[in-house]
Amino acid sequence: MTSTPQHLTILTGGSRGMGQAMARQLLADGHFLVSIARHASAELQSSSGSLQQWTLDLSDGAAAAARLREWLAQQGAGRFASATLINNAGVIPAIAPLSASDPAELARALRVGLEAPMQLTAAFLAATEEWGVPRKVLNISSGLGRRPMASQSAYCAAKAGMDHFTRCLALDEAAKPHGARVCSLAPGVIDTDMQVQLRSADAAQFPDVGNFAQLKAGGLLTSPDDAAKRVLAWLARPDFGAAPVADVRDA
Repeated sequence: MTSTPQHLTILTGGSRGMGQAMARQLLADGHFLVSIARHASAELQSSSGSLQQWTLDLSDGAAAAARLREWLAQQGAGRFASATLINNAGVIPAIAPLSASDPAELARALRVGLEAPMQLTAAFLAATEEWGVPRKVLNISSGLGRRPMASQSAYCAAKAGMDHFTRCLALDEAAKPHGARVCSLAPGVIDTDMQVQLRSADAAQFPDVGNFAQLKAGGLLTSPDDAAKRVLAWLARPDFGAAPVADVRDA
Protein backbone atom coordinates (compact mmCIF):
# COMPACT_ATOMS: atom_id res chain seq x y z
CA MET A 1 0.00 0.00 0.00
CA THR A 2 1.44 3.35 -1.05
CA SER A 3 1.51 6.04 1.65
CA THR A 4 0.19 9.53 0.96
CA PRO A 5 3.03 11.97 0.20
CA GLN A 6 3.81 14.41 3.00
CA HIS A 7 3.92 18.18 2.69
CA LEU A 8 7.48 19.50 2.82
CA THR A 9 8.28 22.64 4.80
CA ILE A 10 11.73 24.21 5.06
CA LEU A 11 11.93 26.66 7.95
CA THR A 12 14.76 28.92 9.07
CA GLY A 13 15.13 30.07 12.66
CA GLY A 14 13.15 27.11 13.97
CA SER A 15 15.05 26.57 17.21
CA ARG A 16 13.49 29.35 19.29
CA GLY A 17 10.60 31.79 19.63
CA MET A 18 7.87 31.84 17.01
CA GLY A 19 10.04 29.74 14.69
CA GLN A 20 10.13 26.87 17.17
CA ALA A 21 6.39 27.22 17.75
CA MET A 22 5.78 27.00 13.99
CA ALA A 23 8.04 23.97 13.75
CA ARG A 24 6.21 22.22 16.57
CA GLN A 25 2.82 22.88 14.99
CA LEU A 26 3.95 21.78 11.54
CA LEU A 27 5.29 18.52 12.92
CA ALA A 28 2.04 17.92 14.80
CA ASP A 29 0.22 18.28 11.47
CA GLY A 30 2.40 15.61 9.88
CA HIS A 31 4.64 17.77 7.71
CA PHE A 32 8.14 16.71 6.75
CA LEU A 33 10.18 19.54 8.25
CA VAL A 34 13.70 20.72 7.51
CA SER A 35 14.63 23.19 10.26
CA ILE A 36 17.67 25.39 9.61
CA ALA A 37 19.17 27.19 12.60
CA ARG A 38 22.48 27.72 14.34
CA HIS A 39 21.46 25.32 17.10
CA ALA A 40 19.33 22.18 17.11
CA SER A 41 16.23 22.09 19.30
CA ALA A 42 15.95 19.17 21.72
CA GLU A 43 12.23 19.89 22.02
CA LEU A 44 11.69 19.46 18.31
CA GLN A 45 13.77 16.32 18.17
CA SER A 46 11.32 14.62 20.52
CA SER A 47 8.29 15.75 18.51
CA SER A 48 6.25 13.45 16.33
CA GLY A 49 6.55 13.58 12.57
CA SER A 50 9.47 13.70 10.17
CA LEU A 51 12.27 16.10 10.97
CA GLN A 52 15.75 17.06 9.87
CA GLN A 53 17.62 19.76 11.78
CA TRP A 54 20.48 21.43 9.93
CA THR A 55 22.78 23.42 12.19
CA LEU A 56 23.94 26.16 9.87
CA ASP A 57 24.90 29.80 10.33
CA LEU A 58 22.81 31.80 7.89
CA SER A 59 25.41 34.55 7.80
CA ASP A 60 26.86 32.23 5.14
CA GLY A 61 23.70 32.06 3.09
CA ALA A 62 25.47 30.82 -0.03
CA ALA A 63 26.59 27.64 1.76
CA ALA A 64 23.11 27.07 3.19
CA ALA A 65 21.54 27.60 -0.22
CA ALA A 66 23.96 25.16 -1.85
CA ARG A 67 23.11 22.49 0.71
CA LEU A 68 19.38 23.09 0.23
CA ARG A 69 19.63 22.90 -3.54
CA GLU A 70 21.61 19.64 -3.34
CA TRP A 71 19.20 18.07 -0.85
CA LEU A 72 16.14 19.02 -2.88
CA ALA A 73 17.71 17.59 -6.03
CA GLN A 74 18.06 14.27 -4.22
CA GLN A 75 14.35 14.15 -3.32
CA GLY A 76 12.95 14.37 -6.81
CA ALA A 77 9.41 14.99 -8.00
CA GLY A 78 6.69 12.83 -6.49
CA ARG A 79 8.03 12.44 -2.97
CA PHE A 80 6.12 15.42 -1.54
CA ALA A 81 2.59 16.68 -2.08
CA SER A 82 3.68 20.32 -1.78
CA ALA A 83 6.77 22.33 -0.93
CA THR A 84 7.00 25.46 1.22
CA LEU A 85 9.91 27.64 2.29
CA ILE A 86 9.49 29.85 5.37
CA ASN A 87 12.26 32.43 5.80
CA ASN A 88 11.87 33.28 9.48
CA ALA A 89 15.40 33.81 10.84
CA GLY A 90 16.56 37.33 11.66
CA VAL A 91 18.84 39.16 14.07
CA ILE A 92 19.02 42.58 15.66
CA PRO A 93 22.57 43.87 16.12
CA ALA A 94 23.55 45.92 19.15
CA ILE A 95 20.93 48.66 19.44
CA ALA A 96 22.58 51.98 18.60
CA PRO A 97 22.48 54.76 16.03
CA LEU A 98 24.05 53.79 12.73
CA SER A 99 27.06 56.01 13.43
CA ALA A 100 27.83 53.95 16.54
CA SER A 101 27.20 50.53 14.97
CA ASP A 102 29.80 47.85 14.44
CA PRO A 103 30.38 47.15 10.72
CA ALA A 104 30.64 43.40 11.26
CA GLU A 105 27.35 43.31 13.16
CA LEU A 106 25.65 45.32 10.44
CA ALA A 107 26.93 42.92 7.80
CA ARG A 108 25.73 39.88 9.75
CA ALA A 109 22.26 41.35 10.30
CA LEU A 110 21.84 42.00 6.58
CA ARG A 111 23.27 38.61 5.60
CA VAL A 112 20.95 36.69 7.91
CA GLY A 113 17.91 38.91 7.43
CA LEU A 114 18.03 39.61 3.70
CA GLU A 115 20.86 37.95 1.80
CA ALA A 116 20.21 34.42 3.08
CA PRO A 117 16.44 34.56 2.42
CA MET A 118 17.11 35.61 -1.16
CA GLN A 119 19.72 32.88 -1.67
CA LEU A 120 17.58 30.17 -0.07
CA THR A 121 14.54 31.26 -2.06
CA ALA A 122 16.49 31.12 -5.32
CA ALA A 123 17.76 27.62 -4.51
CA PHE A 124 14.34 26.39 -3.40
CA LEU A 125 12.50 27.64 -6.46
CA ALA A 126 15.09 26.43 -8.93
CA ALA A 127 15.28 22.95 -7.41
CA THR A 128 11.50 22.43 -7.19
CA GLU A 129 10.40 24.10 -10.43
CA GLU A 130 9.76 20.81 -12.22
CA TRP A 131 8.13 19.00 -9.29
CA GLY A 132 4.61 19.76 -10.46
CA VAL A 133 3.28 20.38 -6.93
CA PRO A 134 2.01 23.55 -5.22
CA ARG A 135 4.88 25.68 -3.89
CA LYS A 136 4.90 28.63 -1.53
CA VAL A 137 7.46 31.04 -0.12
CA LEU A 138 6.55 32.79 3.13
CA ASN A 139 8.92 35.52 4.25
CA ILE A 140 8.49 36.64 7.86
CA SER A 141 8.77 40.41 7.74
CA SER A 142 7.99 43.07 10.34
CA GLY A 143 6.15 46.33 10.77
CA LEU A 144 9.64 47.83 11.09
CA GLY A 145 10.17 47.07 7.43
CA ARG A 146 7.37 49.52 6.72
CA ARG A 147 8.07 52.31 9.19
CA PRO A 148 11.39 53.75 10.37
CA MET A 149 12.73 53.55 13.90
CA ALA A 150 15.82 55.18 15.39
CA SER A 151 18.74 52.84 16.18
CA GLN A 152 17.18 50.07 14.07
CA SER A 153 18.74 50.78 10.67
CA ALA A 154 19.95 47.25 9.97
CA TYR A 155 16.80 45.43 11.04
CA CYS A 156 14.49 47.91 9.31
CA ALA A 157 16.57 47.79 6.13
CA ALA A 158 16.61 43.97 6.09
CA LYS A 159 12.84 43.74 6.49
CA ALA A 160 12.16 46.51 3.96
CA GLY A 161 14.41 44.68 1.52
CA MET A 162 12.57 41.44 2.24
CA ASP A 163 9.25 43.10 1.44
CA HIS A 164 10.49 44.52 -1.83
CA PHE A 165 12.31 41.44 -3.07
CA THR A 166 9.07 39.53 -2.40
CA ARG A 167 7.18 41.99 -4.61
CA CYS A 168 9.73 41.41 -7.37
CA LEU A 169 9.60 37.66 -6.83
CA ALA A 170 5.82 37.68 -7.11
CA LEU A 171 6.15 39.24 -10.57
CA ASP A 172 8.73 36.61 -11.57
CA GLU A 173 6.55 33.71 -10.46
CA ALA A 174 3.32 35.13 -11.91
CA ALA A 175 4.93 35.00 -15.35
CA LYS A 176 5.50 31.23 -15.09
CA PRO A 177 2.90 28.55 -15.91
CA HIS A 178 3.25 26.97 -12.46
CA GLY A 179 4.93 29.70 -10.43
CA ALA A 180 5.12 29.67 -6.67
CA ARG A 181 2.86 31.81 -4.51
CA VAL A 182 4.80 34.20 -2.31
CA CYS A 183 4.13 36.60 0.54
CA SER A 184 6.14 38.76 2.94
CA LEU A 185 4.07 38.74 6.13
CA ALA A 186 4.38 40.88 9.25
CA PRO A 187 3.42 38.61 12.20
CA GLY A 188 2.56 41.27 14.80
CA VAL A 189 4.42 42.02 18.02
CA ILE A 190 5.50 38.78 19.69
CA ASP A 191 6.80 38.02 23.18
CA THR A 192 10.25 36.68 22.24
CA ASP A 193 13.90 37.17 23.18
CA MET A 194 14.06 39.92 20.57
CA GLN A 195 11.52 41.89 22.59
CA VAL A 196 13.66 41.40 25.70
CA GLN A 197 16.62 42.84 23.78
CA LEU A 198 14.57 45.88 22.75
CA ARG A 199 13.22 46.52 26.26
CA SER A 200 16.69 46.18 27.77
CA ALA A 201 18.32 48.76 25.51
CA ASP A 202 19.86 51.96 26.82
CA ALA A 203 17.26 54.74 26.51
CA ALA A 204 20.01 57.15 25.50
CA GLN A 205 20.73 54.90 22.50
CA PHE A 206 17.16 53.81 21.76
CA PRO A 207 14.42 56.47 22.09
CA ASP A 208 11.61 53.91 21.66
CA VAL A 209 12.63 51.66 24.56
CA GLY A 210 9.71 52.91 26.68
CA ASN A 211 7.18 51.97 24.02
CA PHE A 212 8.38 48.38 24.02
CA ALA A 213 8.28 48.26 27.82
CA GLN A 214 4.67 49.47 27.69
CA LEU A 215 3.72 46.72 25.24
CA LYS A 216 4.95 44.12 27.70
CA ALA A 217 3.43 45.79 30.76
CA GLY A 218 0.09 46.20 28.99
CA GLY A 219 -0.11 42.55 27.94
CA LEU A 220 -0.09 43.55 24.28
CA LEU A 221 2.46 41.00 23.10
CA THR A 222 1.30 37.88 21.31
CA SER A 223 2.66 34.56 22.59
CA PRO A 224 4.92 32.64 20.18
CA ASP A 225 2.36 29.82 19.98
CA ASP A 226 -0.52 32.13 19.11
CA ALA A 227 1.60 34.07 16.62
CA ALA A 228 2.65 30.81 14.96
CA LYS A 229 -0.98 29.73 14.64
CA ARG A 230 -1.92 33.00 12.98
CA VAL A 231 1.02 32.88 10.58
CA LEU A 232 0.38 29.26 9.59
CA ALA A 233 -3.33 30.03 9.16
CA TRP A 234 -2.34 32.83 6.76
CA LEU A 235 -0.09 30.39 4.90
CA ALA A 236 -3.03 28.01 4.51
CA ARG A 237 -5.41 30.65 3.14
CA PRO A 238 -6.73 29.89 -0.35
CA ASP A 239 -5.77 33.43 -1.38
CA PHE A 240 -2.22 33.19 -0.01
CA GLY A 241 0.04 35.31 -2.20
CA ALA A 242 -2.75 37.47 -3.62
CA ALA A 243 -1.01 40.34 -1.80
CA PRO A 244 2.76 39.89 -1.89
CA VAL A 245 3.20 42.07 1.22
CA ALA A 246 0.74 41.66 4.08
CA ASP A 247 0.21 41.91 7.83
CA VAL A 248 -1.35 39.11 9.86
CA ARG A 249 -3.31 41.70 11.81
CA ASP A 250 -5.24 42.52 8.63
CA ALA A 251 -6.89 39.08 8.62
